[in-house]
Amino acid sequence: MATVTILGAGAMGSALATPAVAAGNRVRLWGTWLDGELLAELRAGRPHPRTGVPVDPRVELCDAGGLATALRGSDLVAVAISSEGVLDVVRRAATALAPGTPLLLCTKGFGRRPDGTVDLLPVLLEAALSPSLARSCPVVAVGGPCKANEVAAGRPTAAVFGSGHGEALARGARALATAAYRVHRTDDLLGVEAAAATKNVYAIAVGLCHGLSGSGGQPWHDLAAAVFTQAVAEMRRLAVALGGREETVLGPAGLGDLEVTSLSGRNRELGARVGRGEPPGEALAAMAAAGQTVEGVPAARLAHELTGSLARRRPGEVGDLPARLPLLAAVNRILDGASDPAALLAAAVLPL
Repeated sequence: MATVTILGAGAMGSALATPAVAAGNRVRLWGTWLDGELLAELRAGRPHPRTGVPVDPRVELCDAGGLATALRGSDLVAVAISSEGVLDVVRRAATALAPGTPLLLCTKGFGRRPDGTVDLLPVLLEAALSPSLARSCPVVAVGGPCKANEVAAGRPTAAVFGSGHGEALARGARALATAAYRVHRTDDLLGVEAAAATKNVYAIAVGLCHGLSGSGGQPWHDLAAAVFTQAVAEMRRLAVALGGREETVLGPAGLGDLEVTSLSGRNRELGARVGRGEPPGEALAAMAAAGQTVEGVPAARLAHELTGSLARRRPGEVGDLPARLPLLAAVNRILDGASDPAALLAAAVLPL
């Protein structure tokens, strides 16, 4: 039996408790200072408000003030905090994190270095730790088509764990793999994380196509298919520019995750609302009021900034990368409120 601590009591954090318990571990679920109401519902034996699934009663629920206690004796720590707060939580956790503890990074997106430059989260996570902890606490990126409500319900799921540290990769897989939660291992950490960060952006575009049909109107499936195809191509280009491999994007970590995210979820919903004619700012505000964070929005902004930075720093290696990501540029323009989003998407993905 291993002791697994999950940081973050939101949808994915609580969902991971299902395979962690099923695999025979002692499981602690720690909630941030924003998760108090979620923990109260779970303590009352009610379903998690965001997944609709109760947490196994064997899971130990830990409040925000008990971070050190939640981490004490942990063999594995899963980080399932939203991209905006993940680095803050990791810095707080560092004082109680035991050397040699693998960190399973379930957060998807980009972040900023102290100097303001944009990078993938595994790089920033390591930078948030002391040099000794960064060397001894390897990061394992978690990706793949893993919807939180399905993971929580114990439905068949194809997760992808990526790390250059073989032992940490094996420990993470052993701790969470079950008959339902199957884990594919790869040493391509950067490919997994690049795909996980960008699929939310492109799911907004696919969702927009589905929203264009309105209520009972003719579907825009042709445009949606072209958007999906272009999205995969751009995810491949960006992953390679960041040091990942194309084949990772063409597997469950990229294509598979984009498919499931385009079928449902907050990023698709935002796109669908914009496709139905709602201004992006109003749609985002309404979703935020309902407690829904759309991580594809900050990811779109940061990805656009990162591609420009890569092109300036490594022109001979990545070439004119932003010009080869027209769909990413179109999504950013749509989020800025540009008129006729359907025409923007069509111009970005259809042949000339």
